[in-house]
Amino acid sequence: MQFLRLGAPGSERPAVRHDGGTYDLAPLTGDVDGTFLAADGIAATREALAAGELPALDEGDLRVGPPIAPPGKIVCIGLNYRDHAEETGAALPAEPVVFLKTADTIVGPYDEVLIPRKSVKTDWEVELGIVIGRTGRYLESDEDALACVAGYVLSHDVSEREFQIERGGTWDKGKNCETFNPLGPFLVPADEIADPQDLALKLWVNGELKQDSSTRNMIFPVAEVVRYASQFMVLRPGDLINTGTPAGVALGQPEPKPYLRAGDVVELEIEGLGKQQQTFGQA
Repeated sequence: MQFLRLGAPGSERPAVRHDGGTYDLAPLTGDVDGTFLAADGIAATREALAAGELPALDEGDLRVGPPIAPPGKIVCIGLNYRDHAEETGAALPAEPVVFLKTADTIVGPYDEVLIPRKSVKTDWEVELGIVIGRTGRYLESDEDALACVAGYVLSHDVSEREFQIERGGTWDKGKNCETFNPLGPFLVPADEIADPQDLALKLWVNGELKQDSSTRNMIFPVAEVVRYASQFMVLRPGDLINTGTPAGVALGQPEPKPYLRAGDVVELEIEGLGKQQQTFGQA
């Protein structure tokens, strides 16, 4: 199954793709949100599909929006791939590097992304996203952590490196610019991903392959990321965790670094989680 949301920004309708068809989720829920996930909406969807209770939906030319409703929070893990830490000259972290993005950075997988005014170092980052399905607090084991995961999504953690690194304070200024988190195109249930630590990630800029790696190269795997984060904050249904990016970002390239400019086209994909494409514009 692939859960998605279709329609104009702010007016998306929930849907599910299954066995080559697309079905309306309106009989079950008003949205793919924390309430739906916490109520075991994924299992309810399977049952409704098996019973033929969901009406077919013609996607037509409907916009594909983010696959989940705006979450309560977006938790991000920095420097979580060995090769990315090495390319940027950073020491391997002894513990996960945690920062937050605001939910209003999320846009659809094919929406325009805006380069901030005065930006000269806007960068790309393909990432595996974790969507939380049940409340997690002070989780003790990998098993407990994975039991809190509803599913996985393709996430693009766009970053402005000057704002992030050179302007003082925390990373937040370089991570929370508008449109800086394209998400989707769909959410895949956790039990339909055989191994989240064995997924290929790729990203292209203007047709040139920039990132080509695997989640095998994470320093802190999915289970540890969820367990660790739950020691410092309550993870709630519908929350999103971005798990870090591999090598190949502009920041790690030789001078002159090929940061993004208006008109650039970025494509990215994760095995089993679909593809995205964004054209970058100017804010």
